[in-house]
Amino acid sequence: MDKKNFLFVSFDALLIDTAWRVAREGHDVCFYIDHPLKKTIGDGFVPKTDDWRAEVDWADVIVFDDVLGMGSWAAELRQRGKAVVGGTPYTDRLEDDRSFGQKELKKHGISILPYEEFDNFDDAIRYVENNPAAYVIKPSGEAQNVKRLLFVGQEDDGRDVVQVLETYQRLYAEQVKVFQLQKRVGGVEVAVGAFFNGYEYVTPININFEHKKLFPGNIGPSTGEMGTLMYWSAPNRLFNRTLKRLENKLRDERYVGYIDLNCIVNSQGVYPLEFTARFGYPSIMIQQAGMVTPIGAFLASLAEGRSIPLKTRTGFQVGVRVVVPPYPYQDMDAFKAMSKDAVVLFKKPNQNLDGIHIEDVRLENDAWLITGMSGVVLVVVGMAPTVKQAQAQAYNRIKNIMIPNMYYRTDIGDRWMEDSDRLHNWGYLREA
Repeated sequence: MDKKNFLFVSFDALLIDTAWRVAREGHDVCFYIDHPLKKTIGDGFVPKTDDWRAEVDWADVIVFDDVLGMGSWAAELRQRGKAVVGGTPYTDRLEDDRSFGQKELKKHGISILPYEEFDNFDDAIRYVENNPAAYVIKPSGEAQNVKRLLFVGQEDDGRDVVQVLETYQRLYAEQVKVFQLQKRVGGVEVAVGAFFNGYEYVTPININFEHKKLFPGNIGPSTGEMGTLMYWSAPNRLFNRTLKRLENKLRDERYVGYIDLNCIVNSQGVYPLEFTARFGYPSIMIQQAGMVTPIGAFLASLAEGRSIPLKTRTGFQVGVRVVVPPYPYQDMDAFKAMSKDAVVLFKKPNQNLDGIHIEDVRLENDAWLITGMSGVVLVVVGMAPTVKQAQAQAYNRIKNIMIPNMYYRTDIGDRWMEDSDRLHNWGYLREA
C-alpha cells in the first residue's frame, strides 16, 4: 500500500499502540489526546498534535477511538468526504445508553435478558425488595467506564444487590445518574465481534473471552480488562444470531470500525449483555498480533469502504495486561508516589518487540517510562495453535519484563477447556 497520513483522535490515548504500529509500517502518523493528564502518553513513539481539527486536511485516514460523542465527529467528516474509521450518533448510543442498546437488539429479533432502568437508587432498592432475584448493576453513560461500579449479584434474593445500591447511593449518586438492573443468568460469557467497512462485515469474525476481575480465579474488583483469550473464525451460529442481524442497520448508518457484543450463552439461547461499538482495549492490540494483513492497510481499507481480505493467523491469541498501582483505581497521589516515570526494562534485548504492545508509556533517551495516571503499562501477547502454548508464550515474554510493582493475572485463558466444551455442545461455535 502507498504511504498515507493517519490522524488518530483520542480521549485517553487508547489507540497509542495501533498508531505506533502504523508508523512502524512506514506511514506518517499524528496523534491527538484530549485528557490533560494523559497528553504525555506516547511521547517519543509517535508525533503529536494539540489541535486535531487543524490536521484534518492533511490526513488521508482519520481514526477515532471511543464513543461519548465521537460518532458525531466521525459522521460529520464522512459527509465532507474524508476517509474515517469511527461511529455515528446511533452507534455511540448503542454503547453509551444501555437501555437503548437493549431495545435495538430486541427490535432486530435478538433475545435479551429482562432489565429495568432507574435514575434514582430508592426506586431500584424497592424494585429488588419487591422482586427478589439475582441482578447485575450496570451504570450507563460515562459512569459505565468506571468498571468497578458494575456489580454482579450472587444472592438469589437480591440482598447483596440492595446493599451495594445503598452504598452507591451514599458514595456515587452524583456519578451514577442512570443505571440498569439486569436479570442475571448462568452460562458462558463470550463475545463475538467483527469489523465493518460501511457496507458489510469483513471476515473472519473474532471470538473472545474477557477477564475483567483483578485477581486470578476471577475474584476482586472489576477492571477495564486484565486479559483476553481470542481466536479468528468464519461466521458461526453465535455471529448469525446476533451481529449479523444488525448488518442492514449498520450499512444504513455507514458505520466504520469494530463492533462487539458481549453475551451470556447457555442451552436456552444467546443473551447479549452490552455493545462495544468501537475498538476494544486491549482487544485491538491482541487482534493486531493475530493479523497478517498490516493494520495500516486494513484501517485504510475500512475507512475507504473497500473490502480487502483480512488475513489472520490460525490458532489462539492470549493477551495479558501488565499494570502498576493504582490500577484499577484512579489515585493521582498514589500513581506519583509508586509508578510515575518508573522504567520498563527487558532482561534480554527484545529487538523486534514480538508480542509487546504499549499503553501508558513514553520514550525518553531510549528508555520506556510509565506516564499518564491509570497504571496500565503493557499488553503482552502469545500466539500458538493451542491455548496452552499461547499462554506459555505470553507468560514467558512477561518473565523478560522488569517494572517496579508490576502485577498481572496468571490465569488468562484457563477456563477455555470448560467453556469451549459447553459452547461446542450447544452448537454456537459451528460454522454457519
